[in-house]
Amino acid sequence: MIKVEHVSKKFVRNKDKKTREEFFADKDMTFEAKDGEIVGILGPNGAGKTTLLRMIAGILEPTEGSISFDGLSYRDSEIEIKQKIAYLSGNTRLYDTLSTYELLIMCCDIYGIPQQERQERIEKIADILGMKGFIHNRIANLSTGQTQKANLARCLVHDPRYYILDEATSGLDIISSQIILDFMKGEKARGKTILYSTHYMEEAENICDRVIMINRGEIIKSGTPEEIKTATDTTNLRDSFFAMTGGVSDEE
Repeated sequence: MIKVEHVSKKFVRNKDKKTREEFFADKDMTFEAKDGEIVGILGPNGAGKTTLLRMIAGILEPTEGSISFDGLSYRDSEIEIKQKIAYLSGNTRLYDTLSTYELLIMCCDIYGIPQQERQERIEKIADILGMKGFIHNRIANLSTGQTQKANLARCLVHDPRYYILDEATSGLDIISSQIILDFMKGEKARGKTILYSTHYMEEAENICDRVIMINRGEIIKSGTPEEIKTATDTTNLRDSFFAMTGGVSDEE
């Protein structure tokens, strides 16, 4: 289980040439994601989704609050937690001079995967994500969808317990998106904990057990898709979000 308790993140920005001001990218976030559950973090660009997931992944430190993984905190068990995490960000840069296969071998080295297990793991990942046709091609020559699959593949070699996926299907065609969504469903069935950030409301409605709707750095609603639609008297999550916000958001 991932537990987020009263987490806030404060930054400083230039208001004008002479003045700087503090602001909260995320404020007083509290929720949990259980084993065998896909929890969607939903909101428009600028809502605070990426900042939140970076804190959960241990890349940023919260200004306030706490984050724990089955009772373990980064303060006391950082290496142990990060060995069990897969963090995918849409802007992660890969070594484009390598092939996907070479990238996965490098990741196996980083996570200490035994030599005798590597080939089997890589072949399994390539099969799941449909990468066999390009796994030996240089990453620089891959399409957007193939690169995103390579990016996801490097998260899988250590068989993580927790998935933190930020806009995993952004910019992908419908077939590539469905492969990734089906993969998430498969990992859920294996009891993994999945946090999934997206601004594609329809996608989240079909795959998420629960959703956390955020806007301007604050949680505005949480619950199952059906609970949220019922509470807002709407028929889909997109309309639910507009009903609560009037369609207004800020850029992050």
